Parts: sequence; structure tokens; C-alpha cells
Amino acid sequence: MRGPTGEEKKRHDEQLHARVVHDDPRLDAAALEHDRQLLGRVWKNSRGFIGWLAEVDHKAIGRRFLVTAFLWFALGGILAALMRLQLSRPENTFLGPDLYNQVFTMHGTTMMFLFAVPVVLAMGIYFVPLMIGARTMALPKLLAYSYWMMLFGGIFLYVMFLGNTGPDNGWFSYPPLAGPEFGYGKRADVWAQLITFSEVSSLTTATCLITTILKHRTPGMSLNRMPLFVWAMLIVSFMILFAMPAVMVSSTCLILDRLVSTQFFNHAEGGDALLWQHLFWFFGHPEVYIIFVPALGMMSEVIGTFTRRPVFGYLAMVLSMVSTAFIGFGVWVHHMFATGLPQFGQSFFTAASIMIVIPTAVQIFGWIATIWTARGLRVTTPFLYMASFFFIFIIGGLTGVMLASVPLDRQVHDTYFVVAHFHYVLIGGSTFPLLGAIVYWFPKMTGRLMSERLGKASFWLLFAGFNLTFFPMHLLGLYGMPRRVYTYPAGLGWFNMNLLATIGAGIIFLSLLLYLINVIGSARHGAAAGDNPWEGSTLEWATSSPPPSYNFHPQPTVASREPLWHPELTPPPVIGLDSDHKEVLVTHVLDAEPDHRYPVHGPSLWPLVAALATSLMFIWSIFNPWGTVWGSIPILLALIGWFWPTQGKKKLERGEFGTRLSLREGLW
Repeated sequence: MRGPTGEEKKRHDEQLHARVVHDDPRLDAAALEHDRQLLGRVWKNSRGFIGWLAEVDHKAIGRRFLVTAFLWFALGGILAALMRLQLSRPENTFLGPDLYNQVFTMHGTTMMFLFAVPVVLAMGIYFVPLMIGARTMALPKLLAYSYWMMLFGGIFLYVMFLGNTGPDNGWFSYPPLAGPEFGYGKRADVWAQLITFSEVSSLTTATCLITTILKHRTPGMSLNRMPLFVWAMLIVSFMILFAMPAVMVSSTCLILDRLVSTQFFNHAEGGDALLWQHLFWFFGHPEVYIIFVPALGMMSEVIGTFTRRPVFGYLAMVLSMVSTAFIGFGVWVHHMFATGLPQFGQSFFTAASIMIVIPTAVQIFGWIATIWTARGLRVTTPFLYMASFFFIFIIGGLTGVMLASVPLDRQVHDTYFVVAHFHYVLIGGSTFPLLGAIVYWFPKMTGRLMSERLGKASFWLLFAGFNLTFFPMHLLGLYGMPRRVYTYPAGLGWFNMNLLATIGAGIIFLSLLLYLINVIGSARHGAAAGDNPWEGSTLEWATSSPPPSYNFHPQPTVASREPLWHPELTPPPVIGLDSDHKEVLVTHVLDAEPDHRYPVHGPSLWPLVAALATSLMFIWSIFNPWGTVWGSIPILLALIGWFWPTQGKKKLERGEFGTRLSLREGLW
């Protein structure tokens, strides 16, 4: 048989790869406007209640994640306020011991699993595609499924709490307290199954983010040109893939112990309660960095914009985040110094816990160098939130170094010193940057600016209230007040500082109320923002505010890390994506060179149906083990519907798509 000639091979290659063309008429203003109208119809968000349920657009899902996560945040904050009222004076009877146990467990579980992780993922869901110049997220139906799982898990938890079946063993649910020997009723099962809801949601979202970042970056955005926030979300997504299975396995083993009498954690039958702590903290400590690392990316974006210069040491910043992620998996035992582990093991984990300071310090010095060499520093509300990180998080980091020391850790273990430490780390290292990032990106999401006056007032109230609440807890811990107690006797010297902490909690409430008023008021009546009100450098500011449903047209390309600050390097945009159908450009992993076009499906109700079926099986299984078996049938049916081939579906033929993709001359 005759092989392909040189000319035939050339034509075949041209069909498979992008081509360079001159002065394509599709870039004329009239042609672009015509295409935008077509795209607006093809990519428009669904209307009506059914359309709302079936929506898979990443911006709509991101907004839902944000709103829902902040709803859980508000509920978790109310629970915290109840705890502070209870502890505001000795021998208080406002909450009984049983309800207090449920309240503090619900507070920790809500904040860690329903707020902290979902909210940082929400920021990635909304902004990563915009920052990498993509039209949408990869796997949009899977993304919608992850949202419904997060929502149903939270509803399940709070319905059980209102029915006096809320978990009451702490957000870490240690056996044997949570095991069948002492964990009566369904409270521990509710906690364990909420974990399953949360982890399914996080794992699916992480999968969508990884795929999007690695395969949907616009041409020219090689890995070394990605914004630091995108790097942070990529690192965090991989951390989720490695960390979450540990807690899923451990919570499943706990449920099995409780429902079908396996003995994973029952010492009397050959199990080991310490196994739970190893598995849980192998997830639990990286969880802190899963919450923290996205905030590092937000810090870099905001500081870079308001100093008008690229963040100092791009490569060092990326490697520091990667190092933080790696080391974060090797420090879990410092939560277990009081369990009697061998001293050699303790010294190893002490060293690892202290070593993690190094990459964090590299980033802090990088930001300081950026601010030091600013080209016209603008002290706005977002910048204030980021600047507070240097004060609050460093205090939390230093007390973390203290807790890495075994002798001191044993002295303050399970006291309020630890409570103060992790609130300084989590709120200072994540929530403050998050609130600043929302102010920063609010114009892009709504098209309007938030009030600077209200924003700064809210910030200073939060800063004062936070320190008034949590700094006295260091002293309470050093004075020996244990955590998780629902009351304490008078005469121990704890009253004044507890009262001070409760007053601080009230100030935090006022600050967050002011923040909420600012959000709602600005969304309706705020000043028009324009496309790039902060003169930012990254691609999300290149599209309109709020972005159209298709994000960009024509799809931009980049030739630097700060494409909007270097218009002289503006490369030609991508053309050739179909305007009559939903299509995205798939690029190569390393250099983001164009590979092929891929059709995007949706909207669809199947993610909702699958999430309902999964929730039914999860909830059924904690009341009857056979629920796992019978509950699998609706899931199977939902998945069949989800993946059922639709009539007229295009096959992915690289040659067919390749002929329709072209780039203007000048970049490749």
C-alpha cells in the first residue's frame, strides 16, 4: 500500500494543529460583534427555576458556592457567639453541657468543612477560568454536582442539629468517645457522613480545577506565566486529592465500627484508637494549608496590583507554596505529642513543624520587598486586609513554632492557648485575605465598586474585635483554662479575660454586619467599576465587569506574566472557536500551545439528580447498612442518565476541529 506523500502529510498536519494566518476577516469589528451576539445566545445562562437548577456555568456555580459558604459561615458564627455568651461569666447556665458539646462541635465542623474549604474553592471556580483566559471550567456538570453535594451535606447536618442529633464529639471526633462504646445515638454517624459529603464535593471540585488549569490555559500562558493565585489553586487541588482520601477512609471505618461492628478503633478487639488520630491528622494538618495556600495567592494578586509592580521573586513564591504543601503532609504528629509517641518520632515531627516556617518566611519577605519597591502604593480596603496578614498571621505562626516544641506543647495541650493559636492562623492567614480578595474582585463579579468608607470601617472593627477576642485566649491557656469546657468555677482568674473575649466577639459581629451591608448596598447602588478599576495586570480584568457568559471573545493570548501591563507585547487573539456551539480550546500542559477544540455540554439536571441520589444513599446508610446497597440503585440510574449519549452528539475528531482553529501571525 502506498504511504502518504509529503504534501498529504503536510495537509494532515495542518488539520491537526493550529495554523498561522494573515489579517483574518473574523477579527474585524463587525465580525467580532456578530460572533459575540451568537455566543451570547449559545452560552446564555438558563432562566426560570428549572434553568437555575440545571445551570453549569462556572461563574454561577462559583457565586452559589460563595453565598452558600458564607451562609454556613454565618451559622457557624452564631454558634461561636453562643459559646462566648456561655463562657462570659463563671458557672453560667445559659447552655447546658449536652447542648454546649453540640454547639462547639457544630461550630468547628461548619467552619472547617462547610466554610473554609468551599469558600476558597469558590474563589478558584469563579476566577481561575477568567485568569487563564478560558471560556469555562472543565467538567462543568461534575462541578455542578460538587456544589449540590456541599449544599445537601450542610442541610443534612443542620437538620440533624435542630433535631437534637447534632454531632457532639468535637470536629475531630476522636474514638473511643465517638465509637460505639461511648458515642450513643446517631450523632457521631451524622458527623462522619457529613465528612463524606464534604470530601466528595472537595474532590470533584479539585478535579475540575486541575483539569482546567492544566488543559484550558489560553495560548502563551505557559506554566511560568500563570498568575500566582492560579498556582495556589493548582497546588491546593493536588493537596485535596492526597489529603481528603485519608479522612474519607477514617470516617468510613468509624461508620463501619458503629454500624456493622468492625473493630478498626476498638482496642479491646485488636483495633487502635490512635490509628484514627494518625489518619485524621494526616488530613487535618494539610487541611490548614488547603485553607491557607489560596490566601497566599490572593495576597500576591492584591499586593502586586496596589504596588503597581510584579510580586518580587515569582519563582521563589511558587516554590514556597509547593514546599509548604509538601512539608504540610509531614507534620501531623505534632497534634499527637501527648499520646506517648517515642521521643525520636517526636523530634522528627518537631523539626518538620519548625521547618515549614521557611517557605512561609520566603513569601512574607517577597511581599515586603514588593511593597518596599512599590511604584505608587495605594492603601485601599483590599490592601488593608492583606497588610493585616503580616500582623495576625505572624503571631499565629510564632505560637505555632512554640507548639512544635514538645515540652511547651504538653503544658498547653488542649488549653485555650491552642484555640488562640489556630484562630490566629486560620482567620489571620485565610479569612482576612479572603475578605480583602472579595472586596478586590467584587467589581469584576458585579460591575460595581464597594464603598471604601464602609470597607475601611468594617476592616478596623474586625481587626480590633478579632484581637480583643483571641489574644486573651493565649493568657487563658497559659493560666490553665482547658478548651471544650462548658463552664468554669469562679475564683480561677478566668472571668475577666473571658468577658473581654466575649466583648471582642460582639465587635466582630458588628464588623461583619457592616461588611454585609456594604456588599448588599454596593451591589445595588455602588459606583460603576468599569472593566479594570484597580488597573490590574491579569486576564480577568481584560473582559467586561461582570463577565459575559462566554468570558472572552476573541479569546486572548499572553506573552508575559502581566499581560495588561505590557500592551506592547500584546499577542494576537485566538479565533476559530465555533460561535454556534459551546466549545473550548484545549491546550498542552506545559507551554499551553493549542491542541484541539472540545465541545462543552450543559445545562443539565443530571448533576442535581445524581447528588440527590448520592445524598439519599449516604443518609440512608447511617440508619440501616442495607441503605448502602439499595441506595446505590438510584445512583446507578442517575449516572446512566448522566452519561447517556445524546442524539447528534459530535465525535471528537481532531482533524475536523483542527482545520477551524487559527491564530493571527506574530505569536507562533
